Amino acid sequence: MQRKSFTQAMALALSALTAGALAPAAQAQVAGGVVKIGVLTDLSGVYSDVAGRGTVVATQMAIDDFMAREKPGFKVELVSADHQNKGDIAANKAREWFERDGVDVASELVTTSVALAVQKIAKEKNRIALISGAASTRVTNEDCNDVTVHWTYDTYAVANGTAKAVTKAGGKKWFFLTADYAFGHSLEKDAGDVVKANGGEVVGAVRHPFPGSDFSSFLLKAQSSGAQIIGLANAGGDTINAIKQAAEFGVTPKQSLAGLLMFITDIHSLGLKTTQNMYLTEGFYWDLNPETREWSKRFFGQMKKMPTMIQAGQYSAVMHYLKAVKAAGTKDTAKVMAQMKKTPVNDFFAKGGTIRADGRMVHDMYLLQVKKPAESTTPWDYYHVRATIPAAEAFQPLSASKCSLVK
Repeated sequence: MQRKSFTQAMALALSALTAGALAPAAQAQVAGGVVKIGVLTDLSGVYSDVAGRGTVVATQMAIDDFMAREKPGFKVELVSADHQNKGDIAANKAREWFERDGVDVASELVTTSVALAVQKIAKEKNRIALISGAASTRVTNEDCNDVTVHWTYDTYAVANGTAKAVTKAGGKKWFFLTADYAFGHSLEKDAGDVVKANGGEVVGAVRHPFPGSDFSSFLLKAQSSGAQIIGLANAGGDTINAIKQAAEFGVTPKQSLAGLLMFITDIHSLGLKTTQNMYLTEGFYWDLNPETREWSKRFFGQMKKMPTMIQAGQYSAVMHYLKAVKAAGTKDTAKVMAQMKKTPVNDFFAKGGTIRADGRMVHDMYLLQVKKPAESTTPWDYYHVRATIPAAEAFQPLSASKCSLVK
């Protein structure tokens, strides 16, 4: 009996020693035992409502859920900063994070000029860029690289949904009111291509400063163009101001507005009376199903507003990244990217999502129509879901790609 106890004790001791010896080795695979995520967003400007603090909250939610569910052998830290919608400020902050602060991934990056600047720094420093907020297809087209993933949406996807629906419904003559930087140019081009492909015509365009506040002269040009549809190739506060001023100057309802990139917070700000019947395309709506409702209500508990697709997409991207780090057992950029690309995305944000060779995460998109005031029965009940646009149709096909990784 004593011999058996001694044998058992020795076995337990050896087991403990072995486990103790192996644990540091496994832990050492994730350098420093810490994964550091940086959120670079607009905390004070025109996109602060659609991204901003909500994306920081969504990131922390992802970290907390990951730690609770996955119980990894490493810690996860979050840092955030306001890039003020300026590419140079964003690039400098990303460089500082990568070189000095040990940040492993720069994420969110609303504003195309910011995303394009940061993904270059990420490539130079061999770190990962997870883009949820920026829109231009340039991210995974001309400017693609092997350390960047474009997660939530892009100008091709939102134009493909909204412009097609409006043109097919009879809105054949278009005039564009465009934010004068890379995002606006990309959205105007992608929407114009869709309009023409569906039998419509573009009769003109005007570009406004970014960000903009006085749209009167631009709206007058749109009004005199004879267009049926004024396509708003802008976003956030610019879109809200343009819609308000169009109503003030009597542009609507004589001409219809098409918000090519609108968010639920924009609808909330403007109200259903102003936005009713407008079409828009999103990658997420809080009231789609039980899963989206459950997550969104948790988000609402902290933010007191329902999430935009950028904020929901940010959670999804960060969670996918963290799971890839755990599965790969390392923060090594190439190995984590390989893990992310080979693993399907299945969460409340996307079902069967995949990351392509160009870094584009493709998933279903949704064509939505804003409800009339009488049709809304509860707070934030703003949309009719008119169609699900399958991933294969929603995003630019790889056959049309200009990405060097594809060719």
